[in-house]
Amino acid sequence: MSTFPSRRRLLSIGAGAALGAGAFGASAVPASASPTAPQRSAGPEETRTLDELYRAALAEGGKLVVYAGGDTPTQQDGTKAAFKARFPDIDLTLIVDYSKYHDVRVDNQFATDTLVPDVVQLQTLQDFVRWKQQGRLLHYRPAGFSKVHDAFKDPQGAWVAGGVIAFGSLYDTAAVGSDAPRSPLDLTDPKWKGRIASSYPHDDDAVLYLYSLYAQKYGWEWMAELAAQDVRFARGSNSPSQAVLAGQKAIGIGTSGSMVPSSSSRTKFVIAEGHPFMAWGQRLAVLKQAKNSTAAKLFLNWQLSTESQKRAFNGWSVRTDVAPPAGVKPIWEYPDAHVDGFPRFMADRAGVERWKQTFALYFGEVKGDPTPGWLGLHPGA
Repeated sequence: MSTFPSRRRLLSIGAGAALGAGAFGASAVPASASPTAPQRSAGPEETRTLDELYRAALAEGGKLVVYAGGDTPTQQDGTKAAFKARFPDIDLTLIVDYSKYHDVRVDNQFATDTLVPDVVQLQTLQDFVRWKQQGRLLHYRPAGFSKVHDAFKDPQGAWVAGGVIAFGSLYDTAAVGSDAPRSPLDLTDPKWKGRIASSYPHDDDAVLYLYSLYAQKYGWEWMAELAAQDVRFARGSNSPSQAVLAGQKAIGIGTSGSMVPSSSSRTKFVIAEGHPFMAWGQRLAVLKQAKNSTAAKLFLNWQLSTESQKRAFNGWSVRTDVAPPAGVKPIWEYPDAHVDGFPRFMADRAGVERWKQTFALYFGEVKGDPTPGWLGLHPGA
């Protein structure tokens, strides 16, 4: 298990001594297991076509409820519109909220026998492991399941990733000009002071993992220097890119981006060999108690279809047989994306909490603490 200093210890001896090598690796200790439900085989892959599943879903009642993780209520409007265009007679209710809120709702609905969603599509990867252990997930292999990269599916079919999301840093090409940061390491240059926006690492576990990778790669002195850059923090991984697109800031940290070239885009997502970013597969599962299980299966098959996978905005597919655009590699070929690391990070909930507390100290989020210079890590402090 990783070892982090307590806040009391930080205050008593200073972060420079406390945040040593032991703070650099949140270990992959599995979450405590509840009684494990018998593991059933999901059977062969789905052989029905999308149109056949569509007709069967209509015969079942034609309704579908999806809980999807996201930052704003409208963030999945594109997904909803595309699904409705393909399957116009399905009554789709797609509710977007933070994954850490959706999982609480689902757990309470399990406890009160009031389950609402048929499908969950969440960033809280550890929930899928727990729900599988509890026997809450339908073991099912959509068409194309065998083509999904092993990192993005449960072998028994309890869940499968429907898409790839990557977090890192980006910048406004016009705002930075020829001085564009080549890697996150450049973000502590004084010329960027007051020009950076970031999502709070304590508020989003994926952003938290990204910041933990930065701390491990660049060290805590670098992190203190970043904290002294007057970074504007806001809630939601959408907020940094919005600040950049609005011309309010030149650089965004802890937000999604794309490596696909676009003549209409003002932003550039930073990926530099040897420097960390992070990516994961957003997991999908059909709940065993789903009221509309056939429509739920339709949704998973549609998400995994080659047509849907080719529409990924960032060019990355979860399928090994869908090639990315020219100049872009499959996400699992980027070692600095740490595709395997995020699920391990999410499994260690105690480690996640310690990382949150540590970054709260660095970025002035602990009430009553002075600015990050008090830590004694900034040069000259």
